[in-house]
Amino acid sequence: MAFTLMPLPYDAEALAPAITAETFSYHHGKHHQAYVDKTNAAVEGTDLANKSLEDVVAASRGSDQGLFNNSAQVWNHGFYWHSLAPQSTGPTGELAAKIEECFGSLTELKDLLKSKGAGHFASGWVWLVEKGGKLEVTDTHDADTLVDQGGNPLLVIDLWEHAYYLDHQNARPSYLSAVVDDHLNWDFAADNLERGSVWAYSA
Repeated sequence: MAFTLMPLPYDAEALAPAITAETFSYHHGKHHQAYVDKTNAAVEGTDLANKSLEDVVAASRGSDQGLFNNSAQVWNHGFYWHSLAPQSTGPTGELAAKIEECFGSLTELKDLLKSKGAGHFASGWVWLVEKGGKLEVTDTHDADTLVDQGGNPLLVIDLWEHAYYLDHQNARPSYLSAVVDDHLNWDFAADNLERGSVWAYSA
């Protein structure tokens, strides 16, 4: 069973000017597609060919760096597309209560996401994750992912330059402010928290 490119859950123009259709055309249409293609080529004819993407990521960690990098990037990007929304309505219910309990306020969480993302050296990802009933903000480098690390990722922001360079040049803080303030999908985060298990990539 070959993996396929997950479609964007909104129109490619919907997040402009924070993220433009031109950026999506490269980031989704070329980068994400390439990770999918390389993952499929690596698992073809192996015992992993009919496994879920999450199983491929876990099985390749520490044993096949090439496959791990590509399969993890397939998952990370799918999760990232869903972590964004044309309009950010803000968290409610259990998620809002958890944010207040763990960070003090939504403003403090947003500030932490921005500062953690801006301070991250080189490529990677900044995450909101639930572990042991508590929410945390953490980052991972390059293609690394939280999908198989025992927590429950709620949201992620891509820190690779191809995520923002066409729209914000080298100003990563500008990109982070635009995304964190106006385009985080808090409904997706709430669904992940309520489900209590890691989101599954499906295209």
